[in-house]
Amino acid sequence: MEAVLAELETALGHSFARPELLVRALTHRSLAHELAANALAANGQAAGEHAADEQIQAGGNEEATATGDNERLEFLGDAVLGLVVGEALFIAHPDWQEGELTRVRAQLVSRQHMAEVATAIGLGSHLRLSRGEDRGGGLRRKSTVLSNSMEAVMAALFLDGGIEPARVFAHRWVMGEAAEQLAEELRSGAALGNYKSALQEHLQAVRSGTPVYRLKSESGPGHRKRFQVEVRLSAGEGGSGKPLARGMGSTKKQAQQDAARRALDRLKAAEAKASVQAAAVGKEERAEP
Repeated sequence: MEAVLAELETALGHSFARPELLVRALTHRSLAHELAANALAANGQAAGEHAADEQIQAGGNEEATATGDNERLEFLGDAVLGLVVGEALFIAHPDWQEGELTRVRAQLVSRQHMAEVATAIGLGSHLRLSRGEDRGGGLRRKSTVLSNSMEAVMAALFLDGGIEPARVFAHRWVMGEAAEQLAEELRSGAALGNYKSALQEHLQAVRSGTPVYRLKSESGPGHRKRFQVEVRLSAGEGGSGKPLARGMGSTKKQAQQDAARRALDRLKAAEAKASVQAAAVGKEERAEP
């Protein structure tokens, strides 16, 4: 177990003074339930002590056997992760407003991204699972399990070494190229893939009205639905009510995002064309005697 922990500690960039914290962060509830069930089935104090010894020998201690799995650590790790990522963004981008900081942080601490971070450091192979779950093989690759375990590991880093180990890990693995890519998307107006927000902000900036989404059609069997959504300018508050674009998707939300993306592309293309034409007219006017 020590060799396994040392391998993971290298990836985490931190040597644990209390390795039982890392063991607990890696312990899935399936193993905790299995150990408890085995102890009850043995029907005796000796069997219960033996089950506890097994867990301690696997890397646990009194604290680990008391709580069993890593779910409490997930709660703390989520807060630690939000803090260190928020701090890094706040320092790195002094020109960003609250909305921009919030959107980027939400992407960086999302389950999808944290599962990718867990995969990058090979966390799945270190998880402690019940025999049944381990034989199934899928749990070590499940994104929810990986992201939750990654949060638990963040808590273990914090409890063992304070905020600095968590901060260093976040800078290297959670931020890294992903943060720069998201920042570039934000600067380009893609709004981190949230085209609905980007379209609304664009229309507000040019005072054209607000977008309204309407379901136009749906097709396909229940398990493979396709939705078509149209986005229009609101007819109220000075809006013209004209259609901007239509989008498709396997869910209504995806179709709305696709419609917003297409509308944003068309508006920007039209504005670029108008800018070129205005520049040409201005050039002609300046050339006249």
